[in-house]
Amino acid sequence: MSKGRAEAAAGAPGILLRYLQEQNRPYSAQDVFGNLQREHGLGKAAVVKALEQLAQQGKIKEKMYGKQKIYFADQDQFDMVSDADLQALDAKIVALTAKVQSLQQSCRHMEAELKELTSAMTTPEMQKEIQELKKECAGYIERLKNIKAATNHVTPEEKEQATELSDAILEGYPKSKKQFFEEVGIETDEDYNVKLPDP
Repeated sequence: MSKGRAEAAAGAPGILLRYLQEQNRPYSAQDVFGNLQREHGLGKAAVVKALEQLAQQGKIKEKMYGKQKIYFADQDQFDMVSDADLQALDAKIVALTAKVQSLQQSCRHMEAELKELTSAMTTPEMQKEIQELKKECAGYIERLKNIKAATNHVTPEEKEQATELSDAILEGYPKSKKQFFEEVGIETDEDYNVKLPDP
């Protein structure tokens, strides 16, 4: 056994006694070992030996629970609690529980509000978006004005007359419609992937 482990084992009874009194609840030797191993570096054998020593000295109580021993602080050292005190503690627990639930509800409302505010656009972002939309709208208006002002529009009646004329010519033409248009120099909307809007 190392010097550090030996010193820890020597001080184990005092450490375990304080721990059981502070916690004031039953523990197995394995529970005590697991809870105090990291903080105090106690080995399992040292914990078991110290607990048995404390129980023999009457400083703690031990009971068999199934196949294992359970250790706990001697309850005689604690002041008796009256029924009135217990009722007062129960009332305090109920009040604190209600307060916790109220605070949790308030937290949920605040989290929802925060999420909404986080996802919303800031004023500068909105102003920028409005400017971009105005600019885009102005571009569409300008294009529409240019289209309306153009003098080379083909009216539906003119288009229909041209179609009828080309159909009449094509009846006696030995080649395809596309070849005819190429020879004559006619360009169609399809050549430029133009789609006319619905009338």
